[in-house]
Amino acid sequence: MWDFDHCDPRRCSGKKLARLGLIMELRVGSRFRGVVVSPKGALVVSPADKEIVGRDGVAVVECSWARIDDVPFSKIASPHERLLPYLLATNPTNYGKPWRLNCVEALAATFYITGFDQHAETLLSSFGWGDSFWKVNGPYLKRYQTCASAEEVAVMQETIITELQESYEESRRKKDASRSTEDLLVRNPNHTLPSDDDGSNFASEGDL
Repeated sequence: MWDFDHCDPRRCSGKKLARLGLIMELRVGSRFRGVVVSPKGALVVSPADKEIVGRDGVAVVECSWARIDDVPFSKIASPHERLLPYLLATNPTNYGKPWRLNCVEALAATFYITGFDQHAETLLSSFGWGDSFWKVNGPYLKRYQTCASAEEVAVMQETIITELQESYEESRRKKDASRSTEDLLVRNPNHTLPSDDDGSNFASEGDL
């Protein structure tokens, strides 16, 4: 990893991996021949990268998402820069946020997608929350593993996002329909009609 010291050392997943001897730090300007997970990548990581990962490994950039513009990406260039497809963070800082993975999650995702499941599990096992990464993202990762190229992973990502959006909209429609049914079965005080006396009295705030 290239470490830019943006994060609290006590909460930094990259620094913890380094303390455990599971990752090696790289100097800025040094070249890396393997896959580099970077927001500047043009292609998403895919099973087609398996040979590169198996031969030369994976590198990540340890930095803060809030300071991403401060990273000199031009000095950590690689011939195999890759983006990660749609996945959800499960780390305590960004839990549930799409694409906001920390270092260990980015490494694990790359290993899973390229077929090195054991490598991913070894890294994640060092964190108390690590097993939640597969529990949350397993359905997506399995689908990415079926792809043959970066182009296919990109298409699969769009399919997954579309399905999630449709599921969300369906959930909202059902919720709205449920509310309408409740209004029919039980008088909703927020929808109180005018009284029969003079046609002008509505429920006051104290009646709600």
